[in-house]
Amino acid sequence: MTSRREFIQALAASTLAVPALRTLGPLAHRPTGPTPPLPTLGVQLYTVRESMRADVERTLARVRAIGYGEVEFAGYFGRPAGEIRAMLRRTGLRAPAAHVGLEELTTGLGATLEAAAEVGHRWLVLPWIDQKDRTPEGIDRIAGLLNLAGDRAARSGIKIAYHNHDFELHPWADGTTPLERLISRLEPTHCDVELDLYWATKGGSEPRTWFERFPGRFPMVHVKDAGPAPEFAMHDVGAGAMDWQGIFALRRKAGIEHYFIEHDTPADPWASITASYRYLSRLDV
Repeated sequence: MTSRREFIQALAASTLAVPALRTLGPLAHRPTGPTPPLPTLGVQLYTVRESMRADVERTLARVRAIGYGEVEFAGYFGRPAGEIRAMLRRTGLRAPAAHVGLEELTTGLGATLEAAAEVGHRWLVLPWIDQKDRTPEGIDRIAGLLNLAGDRAARSGIKIAYHNHDFELHPWADGTTPLERLISRLEPTHCDVELDLYWATKGGSEPRTWFERFPGRFPMVHVKDAGPAPEFAMHDVGAGAMDWQGIFALRRKAGIEHYFIEHDTPADPWASITASYRYLSRLDV
């Protein structure tokens, strides 16, 4: 299975021709779902990546029609930033964040920041740490690179963030974890953490413990459900065993501003994000 890291790298390297834009009717952009009690819900577009490959704007319009107000990008699918910004305007969506690779945050940072500013991103998120850097020394190296990127990005009004999987929750021999070391070394004025609530759970952790230990450090979360241990199978939100009321009861302590629904490998991506939206729209928090 292609990882998000490999997926983003492939998109960044793509030189495929860009198809012409199509005009969409205004009715396609009107949300039909209920208004959720949580702040504006969003979708990580990796979930609907095949639809994005086929037609970016129609995919965005369909996301909006479900009721979502925000999206998080994982590549622009060959579209320049100006076209992405225009599509967002036409579909009535915002894109507070985008997942980008480490190269885009280091040697390619200038161009990455320019595109992010044009689209309207507030965060650029590193979604993965390579195996070679999953040591204390490697985590320190990554934190240093993210801090440098964050310092430069701050001049453009943009922050840097890191998105976890489960390996960051697996403790080293001394009992500490890569995630706590990383958070402790990130400069909080420039760098945040996007906590993936599913992967934190699969990694053997309780998301609420991170909110308590590092209050205010999680302005974004990925929302997807986990089945019971030990498999922790990935599910649409509400179809698993996670305590969403309990988790989101601490949303203010955590500092959560944006909720990005995601499913890495859904059988039907559109049914998945629709079911998750409906559940969260009715969640009593």
